[in-house]
Amino acid sequence: MTEKNTISDYITFPKTFENYKWYKPILVFIVGFIIFLILSSVLALVFYFAFGTNFIMSIMNGGYEVMNTVWGQIFTDLGVIILLPSLYLASKIVKDRPFSSYASSRGGWNFKLYLKALVIPFVFIVIAQGIDVLVHGTKGVAHFSILFLIITLILVPIQCITEEFVFRGLIMQALGSWFKIPVLAIILQAIIFAVVHGYNSLGVVEVGISGLLFGILTWKTNGIEVSSAFHTANNLSIALFVMFGLSATSSTIGTYDFIFAIVFDLILFAVIYVVGTKTNWYGEIEESVEN
Repeated sequence: MTEKNTISDYITFPKTFENYKWYKPILVFIVGFIIFLILSSVLALVFYFAFGTNFIMSIMNGGYEVMNTVWGQIFTDLGVIILLPSLYLASKIVKDRPFSSYASSRGGWNFKLYLKALVIPFVFIVIAQGIDVLVHGTKGVAHFSILFLIITLILVPIQCITEEFVFRGLIMQALGSWFKIPVLAIILQAIIFAVVHGYNSLGVVEVGISGLLFGILTWKTNGIEVSSAFHTANNLSIALFVMFGLSATSSTIGTYDFIFAIVFDLILFAVIYVVGTKTNWYGEIEESVEN
């Protein structure tokens, strides 16, 4: 078992645990997927009885455009969030390693680091989206309410953190433990991250680059808190702009939006990493939490 208060390389971290075997991530994936299917069925049934067949069909066939509605946003977020308990239960059933090791190799999830890393990208992205609205005008229909705002502020961060646990935690760490080449693990997980997002070709490339940046941040900070913060800042700002009718989500990414997003993400990535390094955010060690 890994000693407390030590920092190991995050990507190859699973191999430091005595109970870890190369095949266990595969078992975690299989068990987790079965649990996910069960929870997804329950979620779908709840929304079916609440809103009927047409709602479920619109969700299945609507792409990212369904997130321009209140219940479409909520259903989509919950559909991702249930991956987190699925992964947690699967890791417990398989007994591959402590669940906290998916969060970091510094001793579990560091909430303070997540909050500090959230501020800079959120402010930058909100400003950039605000400028885009001023230049190109509004694109959506407002559906703001206090209740929906509260729900969004809760669900979106959890949804983003969930994706980081799955892609940078389970997938990237599994690949890293198999190949022992961090860069290869980062590239492969980014490809998988891009493929599962249902955008057009430019959108898939953009998501893939985001996945690379998230993977590098996770590797260099030995945890998913900073990548989760970057991810949250992006998704939360988009959700808020959509809520106020200033923007609209789409499965089709245009050339201008693609170029702007790539350049902006690279600049923001550099700022986050430099600031975090200069202020020693990433040197913090938390006492191990063995879950």
